[in-house]
This record gives sequence, structure tokens and C-alpha cells, in this order.
Amino acid sequence: MADLFLADSSHFAEISALVNAAYRGGEAGVGWTHEQGLVDGPRTSPEDIERELSGSGETVILCLRDHDDGPLLACVLLRKHTSHCYLGMLSVSPAAQDRGLGRAMLQHSEAHARAWGYDRIAITVLDVRDTLIAWYERRGYLRTGGSIPFPYDNKSLGRPRRGDLAFAVLEKNMSPFTPELR
Repeated sequence: MADLFLADSSHFAEISALVNAAYRGGEAGVGWTHEQGLVDGPRTSPEDIERELSGSGETVILCLRDHDDGPLLACVLLRKHTSHCYLGMLSVSPAAQDRGLGRAMLQHSEAHARAWGYDRIAITVLDVRDTLIAWYERRGYLRTGGSIPFPYDNKSLGRPRRGDLAFAVLEKNMSPFTPELR
């Protein structure tokens, strides 16, 4: 049975290693969700994770492993915003892909966002990642038409290999269907 838990300071290095493997590491080429060829260098660091989680509890990272002493298999960041919950850094170990862990982490994230009182969840994905965007769309996330420029001056996100990168904004409305009253 999988063990889902909230990250604390004892997990920062392990989360950073997982995220870097999923997004950029040599192992990332094994999976289909990597950004190799688009952005080089680390995606995050233990210090970045610490900064994300420091403060008032507005941000959490959900983590998943098969058992207490097993390796970290997946993680996802959730951040409270005024009108929605932001989901970021969804990572599954390349060695554990094709087990439905990404889908499971989305479901856990959506449940967590609902527990916080949100009915909308937003994500950003590099807009050239058509396969990944399609994966989110199959799970109910829709392109909003919004776009956020890639922060080329933020070296902590890696070194872009292209000058045309931007993030597509996708959103999922999690409120139950209510028929229109006439």
C-alpha cells in the first residue's frame, strides 16, 4: 500500500533529487515527461524546496512512496491563491512511470485543494510540451488561453535551450455539475 504524506525539512534533498530526475536528469530520458532538449541544468534544489515551504502554510508538497523506508516515487506542490489552488512540480520517478502514479497524485492534489476550500486548480506547463498538455486535458484540465513568459533571468529553473519558451496556463473546475435552472 502506498504511503502519502506531507513533506517536511527531512525530505528536501530527496524531493529535489526526484524532481531533477523526472524533469532533467540523465534518468529523465527514460520517461516521457522530461524537459531534456528544452531546458538544461537542475530544475530545483533543496534550498528552493525549503524556500517554497517556508512561511505560513500556504504551500505544501504531497509525497508518495510504496512504504515508509522506500524511495520517493512521486511528489506535487500545492499553493493557495486567492481564487484557485496552484499545482506545480508534479514529478514521478522515471523508474516508476506507467504505474498510474501521476494520475493518483493529481487525484490526491484535487482532494487536498477541495479540503482547502477550492473548486478550481491551475497548472502551468511549457507550451511546447504538447503530449504532456494532452495528458492533463484528458484529466479535465483546459487551456485558459493564458500564457506566462519563461523566466529566462531565473537561473534556479535551469538554462533554457530555446528562446521561445512560455508556460501555458491550464485550469480544472472541480465544482460539481449544476444543471442550469431556467
